[in-house]
Amino acid sequence: MRTAAERTTPPEPLPRALATALEDFLTALRVEAGLARSTLAAYRGDLERFFRFGAERGRTRVDALTADDLVDFLAARRAEGVGEATVAHHLTVARMCFRFLVAEGELRVDPSARIPSPRLRSFLPSLLSTDDVERLLAAPSPKHHAAWRVERDRALLEVLYAAGARISEAIGLRTDAIEPSLRVLRLTGKGQKTRIVPCGEKARAALLRWIDGSRMRIPGAAQRAEVFLSKSGKPLDRLTGWRIVKDAARAAGLPSDVSPHTLRHSFATHLIEGGADLRSVQEMLGHASIRTTEVYTHLDGEHVLAIHRLHHPRG
Repeated sequence: MRTAAERTTPPEPLPRALATALEDFLTALRVEAGLARSTLAAYRGDLERFFRFGAERGRTRVDALTADDLVDFLAARRAEGVGEATVAHHLTVARMCFRFLVAEGELRVDPSARIPSPRLRSFLPSLLSTDDVERLLAAPSPKHHAAWRVERDRALLEVLYAAGARISEAIGLRTDAIEPSLRVLRLTGKGQKTRIVPCGEKARAALLRWIDGSRMRIPGAAQRAEVFLSKSGKPLDRLTGWRIVKDAARAAGLPSDVSPHTLRHSFATHLIEGGADLRSVQEMLGHASIRTTEVYTHLDGEHVLAIHRLHHPRG
């Protein structure tokens, strides 16, 4: 039993390397997945608890953590009397963090890979209608921002929706990865894997308007390979990209939970509703497994009924 003094004593700060890994992971979740603050706070609590458990064993870097450390941590939580759902959540969050760090090149292997995964309920991201998407894409306005920023922001929003790109892929887009005549983009995703995705006429026009227009007047732009730059000529980071989407959603009068991932989810769902096959959508999203893509096929009931009436012989 902890004493009153122990309960009021703030915990020791995490070793710097572990704290950095934690913050990088949470920033990526906030920017790319648009998770609510309450969810991020819960993830932070889970990971801080696990990292402190590891630090007490002398693991001051994330690459020093092992599968045994994670298994022992989960066993310790069970011994403290927490429920299986909480233990399962600890494992899921730790696995998400390890996979992120592997994709970022910070880890060579995922220590949680061989630990059996719990089957937890997945949560679908928010979805925009095609009309809502049009409002969002048109939201950057000269009334609120300089002309150069309007061009840049509209081009970024178009790429996020037209290509179903993650925010990290969009801000990492290079000028030599654009094929205007073929109307395709070469995106670099998780694990540095590249894929070719179509780029519609509106997105292509917005990109070229930015690249051949205001971007040319930014200091040092000619020496930069990245498409999306700040006013000072630096490449955009994830947080800035996330804020651009949030600002556009606010200006368009859309819900506050709209994020870059909302556009990715809307891209996939609208394709499937339009008749695209799941394998093609999987390729465009860059999913290694078709099971990951299946989360985007939860179409509304009316659409499913309409498809059945149109195509089933006894519809």
